[in-house]
Amino acid sequence: MTRLREGSPFPLGATPDSKGVNFALFSDHAEGVTLCRFSADGSKEEERIALEECTNGVWHGHIGGMKAGELYGYRVQGPWDPANGHRFNDAKLLIDPYARELVGELQWDDALYGYTIGAEGEADLVRDERDSAAFLPKARVIAPDAYTKTARPGVPWPKTVIYESHVRGWTMRMKGLPDEIRGTFAAFAHPAAIEHLKKLGITTVEFMPIHAFVQDRHLVERGLSNFWGYNTIGFFAPENRYIDGGGLPEIAAAVDALHEAGIEVILDVVYNHTAEGNHLGPTLSFKGIDNYSYYRLMPDDKRYYDNLTGTGNALDTNHPRVLQMVMDSLRLWANVYGIDGFRFDLALTLGREPGGFNPRHAFFNAMLQDPILGRLKLIAEPWDVGPGGYQLGNFPPGFSEWNGDYRDVVRGFWLGEEGMLPRFATRFAASSDLFNEGSRRPWSSVNFVTAHDGFTLEDLVSFNDKHNEANGEDNRDGHDDNRSWNCGAEGPTDDAGVLALRRQQKRNLLATLILSQGVPMLLAGDEIGNSQGGNNNAYAQDNEIGWIDWRNEDPDMRDFVAKVIALRQSRSAFSQPEFLTGARTEHGQRDVNWFGADGEPMTDEAWNDPNVKCLAVRLAPARRGEPTMLVLLNAAHVDVDFTIPHQGGEWRCVLATSEGGEGASVPEQSHWLMPARSMAVFEQVGK
Repeated sequence: MTRLREGSPFPLGATPDSKGVNFALFSDHAEGVTLCRFSADGSKEEERIALEECTNGVWHGHIGGMKAGELYGYRVQGPWDPANGHRFNDAKLLIDPYARELVGELQWDDALYGYTIGAEGEADLVRDERDSAAFLPKARVIAPDAYTKTARPGVPWPKTVIYESHVRGWTMRMKGLPDEIRGTFAAFAHPAAIEHLKKLGITTVEFMPIHAFVQDRHLVERGLSNFWGYNTIGFFAPENRYIDGGGLPEIAAAVDALHEAGIEVILDVVYNHTAEGNHLGPTLSFKGIDNYSYYRLMPDDKRYYDNLTGTGNALDTNHPRVLQMVMDSLRLWANVYGIDGFRFDLALTLGREPGGFNPRHAFFNAMLQDPILGRLKLIAEPWDVGPGGYQLGNFPPGFSEWNGDYRDVVRGFWLGEEGMLPRFATRFAASSDLFNEGSRRPWSSVNFVTAHDGFTLEDLVSFNDKHNEANGEDNRDGHDDNRSWNCGAEGPTDDAGVLALRRQQKRNLLATLILSQGVPMLLAGDEIGNSQGGNNNAYAQDNEIGWIDWRNEDPDMRDFVAKVIALRQSRSAFSQPEFLTGARTEHGQRDVNWFGADGEPMTDEAWNDPNVKCLAVRLAPARRGEPTMLVLLNAAHVDVDFTIPHQGGEWRCVLATSEGGEGASVPEQSHWLMPARSMAVFEQVGK
């Protein structure tokens, strides 16, 4: 007979000890909670145990004789009253929100839904009595061990170069990997993978979501899958597909291997919503545990969710227990797996109160005061789909932000759009108009020109229009405003002139990104010319469309990226610790000067002339003993004769996106012919 004792309401989740396992589940509105024990393969429900104690909304009990490794789930009793926000249904097995590991795959079946539609339609949801246990993954009891052994690299923000990557997509076709580990964390720990990152000069890998997620039913029925993983169902458990038989320690082993190479690991985390969808979605976990507490419901009709995320629901971080769950999850990934930081998907939702977004929301305060989390790299995606859903620059000091305006402006500049110069200069200089408040620093701006959501760099210069037909949505999905240009031919071509122009545009975009003030973020695969065939929304393409194509690797582009990163890292002029103002530094130079192609300081008239598409930027070093740098940019469709501004001494070209020029030296106030659509970087010598 099972030995049930009172147990403890802390910690939440399943915690084994020498005598058994303590279970604790928050549900403020439940009338009863039943623990369900399962066979080793999860196929048979072997025992149901009612947890008899409830302390401050936490149901708890200690089960003597249970051990780490056993499988379990919950059934929660309470009112079925959707109109008032309650969706309790103990016919449905539920995943523990604190589950450390899930066993088995979700199998779609109508029994997973807590309701059937009544006679009055969608507003009339009748409690469904079918048992869902056979179709739901089971939670495994895991000992609370710390797996990582290495110290954090602690890369300073000014030295940070982020590489956004997908665990599976990056390694499925990578050269030099054993087939059996492709698509897993073990592949990222392989010397071939780490060597590529080191050669590029990457300091920080940002993994797309690795929390356990659901394969959406509508995708499965169309023969597709959720590739990106922005559909979390377990915030403490990893996605099993990314583990190659090494269990949970395999994740930490990959982090250790990256740490030993001096590379940090950031996780893209999705705490804004869950995989349970809208009011017609399945009951898998939170919805059946305490729907009223976990989710933001519409105040005038709690049948419905406040769909701030566009996914059907939004977690309510205003509730202290939901906030606690998020914080506990973050601490686990930081402490157990050694994660160095987090990028918060739709972070705006996390900071919403009933009156709108609040940068002093309890979520941000809790993060920043935490002795562990507050010292990590924290990055916000500053938008969602709710009212006032774009808050770029409005997050509190301590958070950096994905700068989507940087992407749009830089793309527009190199397209040759008119009137871009003032905005381009501001974005190139770390967007002080957005971030220079509250003692924030240039690294508050995480700059990017491509990311997982949108065209790859290769496709950005190869397609005028998206080509998402493979997604099965008649090409209606994905962004329409891509600011892309095919350079004269749509898609693949053998035209040498078109290919040369595409190559030069890619170099322009990459060099601009890496040498801008702020933090550069590269999309994995851009350095080798990876294409998705014009698909700008490959969320459902767990196949050759979504996987990086290493077979057609462009080694010259890879070497170019490595060269520009090395230039950034060796020249502090490109990673200033303070925003550029034009004031003199402690070394007597102005930190930045802006010039026209004539070598003269930019005037208001020149800044506001929509036809001016050329700019020269002179940057003083932040460290004594380094050279002053000069960047020439010509986004016009014609060659432009630049005059080198007066400074004293000679200038040597150390980087050019067009053919030729590198290594040449020129005196001040001499001329330098800048080919159409090109960029060149000089360092001062002989002074």
